[in-house]
Amino acid sequence: MKKRYLLTPGPTPLPQQVREAAALPIIHHRTPEFQKIFIQVNEGLKYLFQTRNDIFTFAASGTGAMEAQVANLLSAGDKAIVVCAGKFGERWREICRAYNVEVVSIEVEWGKAVEPSEIKRLLSEHKETRAVFTTLCETSTGVVCDIKSIGRIVKESRAVLVVDAVSGLGAEDLQADNWNVDCVVAGSQKGMMLPPGLGFCSVSAGAWKVINNSKLPKYYFDFQKAKKALDKSDTAFTPAVSLIVALKEALQLIREEGLENIFKRHKMLACATRDALCALGLKLFSGTFCNAVTAAYVPAGIDGTQLVKLMRDKYGVSIADGQGQLKGKVIRIAHLGYMQSFDIITGVSALELALSELGYKLELGKGVAAAERVFSNY
Repeated sequence: MKKRYLLTPGPTPLPQQVREAAALPIIHHRTPEFQKIFIQVNEGLKYLFQTRNDIFTFAASGTGAMEAQVANLLSAGDKAIVVCAGKFGERWREICRAYNVEVVSIEVEWGKAVEPSEIKRLLSEHKETRAVFTTLCETSTGVVCDIKSIGRIVKESRAVLVVDAVSGLGAEDLQADNWNVDCVVAGSQKGMMLPPGLGFCSVSAGAWKVINNSKLPKYYFDFQKAKKALDKSDTAFTPAVSLIVALKEALQLIREEGLENIFKRHKMLACATRDALCALGLKLFSGTFCNAVTAAYVPAGIDGTQLVKLMRDKYGVSIADGQGQLKGKVIRIAHLGYMQSFDIITGVSALELALSELGYKLELGKGVAAAERVFSNY
């Protein structure tokens, strides 16, 4: 029997309380029992999102929630500015184009963050823009975006700001209300410490003015239906009952730790991971580091895909390969959700052994020691 460790940027490990809650006997969703749980969940979500706005929960992935935002905000022919700084920024563009939305793309070199001034420039050139789509943490590159500055800029326009926080929520500070973020998208399998299957959309009062004029087709993802049900502490369609029951436990754990402590823990884990990789001679990929995942180039002569496979199959440690153009060229190690210092130490140890086996010259234990120094100073 091989013990397995999950250091991928989704799914992430599950706390015992969450696993146990998900395994409870199923209950019917049109009952006072479920409604009581759903009320608690919605209050917990507002704490995590740092918002007073409505948050809709769908049985869907984060991508489903992204599509829901596009379908509810816009009409065919509307113009949207989309920040494309990685795989998931490109996904915003693909969804917009699927709905015949005119896209003004900001092409950002992978590994870099968008300059807020570029969004300001394009908004001044395209005053008819209805929405700006960007990403909090770009999972494919390990970059964090300056949402606070972007929020100040978009607030001065007629556009709404929509942020993909699927991988960033719970790892990075995102003050939705204070930072003028109209819509936040999230998924269950990252910082929320749940299995995949739930997608979340927060909606501001300003966004509702746009939603009421949207003419794009929608049925299951219709925010009007979702709002009518939410006002009754219900869902428009059958919810993922067991995941929502588990979500109540996850949100309770989040509240007990406190957001400030959660952000501090993620920063510590991220710093330890980066120091460990640098100690092993690996070059970090991004320049504006996020707290959810670290990307690093694999050494010359090493196949990143083979490295990921060896760590998983021989040592039981799962990390992520590069995505798109970076496949085989970088590795991505997550420090997200239900993780502590020894998860990182285990992952770095497995990386050292796998690199050594593939012929890379290194001093075993050097990366682990660098990580331990970070932990000892926190």
